Amino acid sequence: MYVRRLAALAACAMFIVSACNTGTPAASGGTASGGTGAGCTVGVSWNNYSQERWKKADEPAMQKAIAAKGGKYIRADANDKAEQQTTDIANLINQGAKVLIVLAKDSEAIKPAIADATAKGIKVIAYDRLIEDANTFYITFDNKKVGTLMAETLIKLVPKGNYAVILGAETDPNSAFLRSGMTEAGIPKLNEMNAAGIKVVFEKNTDNWDTTNAKNNMEQALNANANKIDAVLSENDSMATGVVQALSAVGLKIPVSGQDGDTAALNRVAKGEQAVSVWKNAFALGQTAGDVAMQLCGGTALNAVKAPGDLPAAAAPASLNAAEFETPGKNKVQSIILTPTAITKENLKDTIDAGWITKDAACAGAAAGSTPACG
Repeated sequence: MYVRRLAALAACAMFIVSACNTGTPAASGGTASGGTGAGCTVGVSWNNYSQERWKKADEPAMQKAIAAKGGKYIRADANDKAEQQTTDIANLINQGAKVLIVLAKDSEAIKPAIADATAKGIKVIAYDRLIEDANTFYITFDNKKVGTLMAETLIKLVPKGNYAVILGAETDPNSAFLRSGMTEAGIPKLNEMNAAGIKVVFEKNTDNWDTTNAKNNMEQALNANANKIDAVLSENDSMATGVVQALSAVGLKIPVSGQDGDTAALNRVAKGEQAVSVWKNAFALGQTAGDVAMQLCGGTALNAVKAPGDLPAAAAPASLNAAEFETPGKNKVQSIILTPTAITKENLKDTIDAGWITKDAACAGAAAGSTPACG
């Protein structure tokens, strides 16, 4: 009887331990545990929270998705300082974060902090910017496609002539992804001309993707080429702001690209001051990150993660299932890659209909009848 009682108690103890372990994250490549992640703390490390879209779209969508599954959201802002982001990640872990969403300031400098988090059993989502670590889960838009859409739009408007390429930060892998997409669309290398007659006469990276730094780069491009530039491929909207300022100062109004769908950029599109802003629906990206974070909190394996099924059709990935992504460093990471949209005068209304921007903000100062969305 005594032996039977001990056996029963041991079986019960094993059952309890098993039940307690259902919320432990599964190893990469394993199967999903099916846990809900309720009560889990998700820590978000922003590289620089001052950029418009983070507070406007990405963060609110993350918070909503995390709260919907019973999680808690905490965040830190590195204010564009790589060392501060390393400290922030340690602080988020100390505050109880079980999953980290990291928008990396410097993809190389962040690696030791990511390795430390992984060693502590913390799951890491590389958000919008790649981190070269096989243990991370990568969530972004198709950045190569973003570059392709920029280039295709400008090539239709300026099929031959002198192009300037204002690249993003050299420390951000997205800058190279975007440039590779432009190359695939037919934009040649610096100082080369393609068969159609497009020549890249200036190309330079821009520290921090900063507006003022981009303006300085554009001024260099103009000075070096006696203002003879016919189109500018700027890799995002905040840099496009500086580009347009530099062009305006010398009386040039030429096609300029950008991305992010910033308010000022979409207004420039309406007014004909910017040819295209490739819109990455950040509501969808933030929702995906928050949802994936809670899946990981609940023990879902990296390769068993799924994108939310209710994402807007225009932004949805090709498949809801996580897919393997091979990085430039030959790491293989699990990923969800959403779809971007090129916004021009013709389809500016899409951003208004989605609630991304108001008609008044988009159309302020636009000439009557010049843009369908503005009436």
